[in-house]
Amino acid sequence: MAYASKYTPKPLTDIFTSDTDIDRRQCTRTVPMKVLILGCGRTGTMSIRAAMKKLGYVDTYHMMNCSIENPPDALLWMDALRAKYDGVGEPFTRKDWDKLLGGAQAVCDWPACAFAKELIEAYPEAKVVLTGRDVDSWHASTMQTVYWRAMDPELRILSRFSWAASMYYPMLKKFFDTFFEGNFPEKGKAIFTRHYAEVKAMVPEEKLLEYRVTDGWEPLCKFLGDSVPTDCPFPNVNDNKNFVLRSRRRNRCQMLNVAAQVVEMLLMIGLAWYLVFRIQWNLF
Repeated sequence: MAYASKYTPKPLTDIFTSDTDIDRRQCTRTVPMKVLILGCGRTGTMSIRAAMKKLGYVDTYHMMNCSIENPPDALLWMDALRAKYDGVGEPFTRKDWDKLLGGAQAVCDWPACAFAKELIEAYPEAKVVLTGRDVDSWHASTMQTVYWRAMDPELRILSRFSWAASMYYPMLKKFFDTFFEGNFPEKGKAIFTRHYAEVKAMVPEEKLLEYRVTDGWEPLCKFLGDSVPTDCPFPNVNDNKNFVLRSRRRNRCQMLNVAAQVVEMLLMIGLAWYLVFRIQWNLF
């Protein structure tokens, strides 16, 4: 059974977060996929997402899309991970990717990087950008941010009660258990290096840009065929400190959502008992 069948609508009590509730299973492609940004997360993917928006691209799909923007997306990513790594269900085809990514003209970050081969085959017309970084600094940054998030005990507990966390956390954990073979601290660097070699071997040189966000606008715009913005520097967002603070704030908001659900349930129980009492004593 597809993991996405676990989907439930967003509770009315989720009032402390601004997540959308779009069931991508019902979606199709609305804009052409133009750019596959297939470097691992923590290689400036938030910055390049902001840069692509500045260049006029209609959304660059990022982990943020399913972590805090539209959590039901995580269910489809889980189906994709299970199909690829566990052999459960059918591997995603272009039609499946169009459901999940159909509103985006580019895609970056994880879990998308785990599907580099699949996305390249699904969208052969798209250009490929490989965002890079020194492997040691990348590993240290990921340990302090996304891996920390995957191990976050608060998020794990919230996933038992929170609508959004119940979809996002299992997918995040699954990603680290599969793409990084369940041992990111020890295997992360080797898998990072292997991933970059595999992508470079799959893409013709004329369709591939090896890129670091410190390179700025010019090489990216030249490769994409876009004009260099003259009114702003290249974006620089999502450092380690902001990631942790944002994640903790997200936890607190989800806790408040859960509390609101509990209050609603207690009020409904109280109302039910009140009606029973009134009926029993003929007080109507």
